[in-house]
Amino acid sequence: MRRLSGPLLLWSIAACGGGTEPGGTAGDTLGTILVVQVVAGGLVNPVYLTSPPGDPRLFVVEQPGRIRIIEEGGLRQTPFLDISGKVLSGGERGLLSLAFHPNYGVNGLFYVDYTDTQGNTKVERYRVSADRNRADPNSATLVLAVDQPFSNHNGGLVMFGPDGMLYVGLGDGGSGGDPFGHAQNLGTLLGSLLRIDVDAAVPYAVPQDNPFVNRPGARGEIWAYGLRNPWRFAFDREGGMLYIADVGQNRWEEINAVPIGAAGVNYGWNILEGSECFNAPSCNREGLTLPVHEYPRTGGACGVIGGFVYRGQQIPQVRGHYFYSDYCAGFLRSFRLVDGKAEDHREWNVGNLGQVLSFGEDSAGELYILSANGRVYRLAAF
Repeated sequence: MRRLSGPLLLWSIAACGGGTEPGGTAGDTLGTILVVQVVAGGLVNPVYLTSPPGDPRLFVVEQPGRIRIIEEGGLRQTPFLDISGKVLSGGERGLLSLAFHPNYGVNGLFYVDYTDTQGNTKVERYRVSADRNRADPNSATLVLAVDQPFSNHNGGLVMFGPDGMLYVGLGDGGSGGDPFGHAQNLGTLLGSLLRIDVDAAVPYAVPQDNPFVNRPGARGEIWAYGLRNPWRFAFDREGGMLYIADVGQNRWEEINAVPIGAAGVNYGWNILEGSECFNAPSCNREGLTLPVHEYPRTGGACGVIGGFVYRGQQIPQVRGHYFYSDYCAGFLRSFRLVDGKAEDHREWNVGNLGQVLSFGEDSAGELYILSANGRVYRLAAF
């Protein structure tokens, strides 16, 4: 295991003060100053971070096809899993996420989402080996395969919800403007958030309480639709909400938030981009769910990077804040959801994070930021 030398690198906003978005207030009114701490470096495009339930280790997904472990401040040299030979990596493709089964401590099962060598999406199940720090690469079981017509908008996140179901985010298939109309077509899995039961059958069963199970021509796996590229989504178990950050096309980046149990939600793409009609002077918004927050593609912004609602114990002043970033702009922002509305918007001046690729959450609810500069940062208070 390679250990990082020297103290953790800290960037403080003390010199700059707390930034805000329009309508926000200065960061110091929370009674805290946020910093980021480098907990690992030298990673290759770290695109996701998570931990098994109750496990202090950090598992970091590298886009080329490896999962690395950070333990007790050190980055293990031997990957937990290396499937780089099966992965087509580059741009929006690669090994994109990891989800540990809620009962991982007993069954040792976990799931990955990646782009195969043909450019299509695969979700596979693996099992840990007798060595807790090594997965069995021969234990792969295919769960889901989805053809991708283009190289972008793969979505890519797999995550277990509070209900024990596995949720899978899929983009609209790529290109621009959703040329095949996938996001509004319930007959395709593309442009949707899927909900499947991986415990009831192999490879999975469709939950009978999914909203479109009995609709002719619809895919029963679909939980929600009308999505362009839901690169990252998150469950706030304490607040009872599901957040989806959906990457925009030309003008708007959007963040959606609905109750976790809200089934059959249509988020509007490609009728809408954000809350604005897409490529049309007017449109029918009936039945569409508008974002709780959107921001324009100005000031260098190009793609929302969704995070998590902070529910850790180390920074109680920001509990309940949803954190997010932008791939090009690299800011760190947050807001709180109050009665279904995004309020208390803040921009945290934590220094140059590089190109933010993703957020991560450990088993204690602490938050991490992953950057294309190969670093993993932990959010902390000064």
